[in-house]
Amino acid sequence: MQTFLNYFETIPSSHRSIILVGGLAFFWLLEGAVPLFKFNYKKWEHAAPNIFFTLTTVVINFALAFLLLNSADWVMANDFGILNWLPEMPLWLYIILGVFLMDFFGAYLAHFVEHKVPMLWMVHLVHHSDHKVDTTTANRHHPLESVIRFMFTLLGVFVIGAPIGIVMLYQSMSLVATQFTHANIKLPKSVDKIMSYVLVSPDMHKVHHHYMLPYTDSNYGNIFSVWDRLLGTYMDFDREKLIYGVDVFPDEKANGNIKELLKQPFKKYERPTIISEKD
Repeated sequence: MQTFLNYFETIPSSHRSIILVGGLAFFWLLEGAVPLFKFNYKKWEHAAPNIFFTLTTVVINFALAFLLLNSADWVMANDFGILNWLPEMPLWLYIILGVFLMDFFGAYLAHFVEHKVPMLWMVHLVHHSDHKVDTTTANRHHPLESVIRFMFTLLGVFVIGAPIGIVMLYQSMSLVATQFTHANIKLPKSVDKIMSYVLVSPDMHKVHHHYMLPYTDSNYGNIFSVWDRLLGTYMDFDREKLIYGVDVFPDEKANGNIKELLKQPFKKYERPTIISEKD
């Protein structure tokens, strides 16, 4: 287990790139084999803006990575944060708890706040405005959102007292998890449901991409579904009835244009429509 953690402490950039590209390729192929929806679209054309924003996310995270490294070194040197204040525990439990808590700060909390603060919602809207959700949607984030999410991850490092090995492990798991949950794949409903009691499953996350409230404001988790279940933000919805996008931004052409998406955070805020939970 220590060897495992040591690997992520010094994981080469090339290995992280393999995880990104390999995961994208794997789920891309899986979408062709067991699709949830048979989209009538040109897959590469649809993927172009999503891959562009994936690359901007990679560049921003790489440019700011030194902050994560220095912060993780500082909390360990100063015995600061939750993990450093708890009694000694087995290494496997230490790693699981660290990733579990990082998932809250780096994913759930950041995601929840982005939906509740109008200014941040307009930034996050770039992600939600995809009308054909597939694995390339996973990292379709405006550059401003990449910075925002990085700051929440950084906050997590300080509060949790996470060493860099756990931070890198969390980021690697988070990447694969989001590619999986956005992938246009159909798991057996029973398998998807059982998975969703602990981990975020594809059906669970796609409820979050339904085009109307209250479903858009639910299922914020990335790796672990436990946060949504504990904090009352979990919702179910029939996957056959899903409609992707956002009701007040219905222009699919504009929502697939990189220039328009870059301008999205600076457009006029429009409150999404609320529908009843039984609809």
